[in-house]
Amino acid sequence: MAKLKCIESLLTDFQSQRPMRGGSLIVSIFGDSIAQHGGSVWLGSLIEALKPFGLNQRLVRTSVYRLIQDNWLSSVQIGRRSYYSFTEFGLRQYQKTARRIYSAHREKWDGQWTLLMPAFVEGERDELIRELRWLGYGALTSGVLARPGADRRSLDETLQELGVVDKVVVMNAHSEELASQKVLKQMSQTCWNLDELETRYSDFLTRFRPVMAAINKSKSLEPGQCFQLRTLLIHEYRRILLKDTDLPDDLLPADWAGKAALNLTSNIYRATYVGAEEYLLGLMENADGKLPRADAHFYERFGGLAEA
Repeated sequence: MAKLKCIESLLTDFQSQRPMRGGSLIVSIFGDSIAQHGGSVWLGSLIEALKPFGLNQRLVRTSVYRLIQDNWLSSVQIGRRSYYSFTEFGLRQYQKTARRIYSAHREKWDGQWTLLMPAFVEGERDELIRELRWLGYGALTSGVLARPGADRRSLDETLQELGVVDKVVVMNAHSEELASQKVLKQMSQTCWNLDELETRYSDFLTRFRPVMAAINKSKSLEPGQCFQLRTLLIHEYRRILLKDTDLPDDLLPADWAGKAALNLTSNIYRATYVGAEEYLLGLMENADGKLPRADAHFYERFGGLAEA
């Protein structure tokens, strides 16, 4: 099977990053792969899988320890082996992002907005604002955070987790006037820092478009490379989405790079998931032996994947 040099180059670029954020990559692997295959993995398997990314055994152990301290991971000791899985908190946090990562397209906007006004002291407000920005909320005006759409699932989960349900005002709004749409589009450029996001999406496209072209020319890919590429793809895409807006097409530039990034991510994922699954099922283990096959939710990603 073919090994693509462009994937090796992506791995080399990742290895050169400083500081090496091993914990963030491990979260991406647990969310994209482990959670769909029983949720638990032997530390030895994880160490072996992370070698091509430049994470040595010491760095992996340090990273998982910190993730345990931050309540993202939990561990179980069976004999001399340690097995790791998401905590309930870690799984919920990743699932909130996963709803956006694996979406097949942006939902058509009906003009609805969710508005939120924090009503507590500034120190407490900072943590909430940081969490809400990860959900796509922007500062519409001073003291008012806004997100297009009326779906409050992720918002309600976050307010519950932070214990601030009774410290915020949540309202629904609707923008109707065409003139308002024009003003909102102008405001969105600065309220959601679209220029910075556009740059990040453009860089993402520059890095991964040549990989898609190479995949199209290749007859088959080595399973390990499929896993590595899929992991890097989702890891980089997730990091951008944590800064993204979820603004509807109506409020975005006509040639918004985020649209092309979503299509590219979906196409590369579809081209690599079978090989990546082969790698996961063949080489990674949990307490019962080889990882089980992916659950049904996995095949719902990007509008539906064919079961291998």
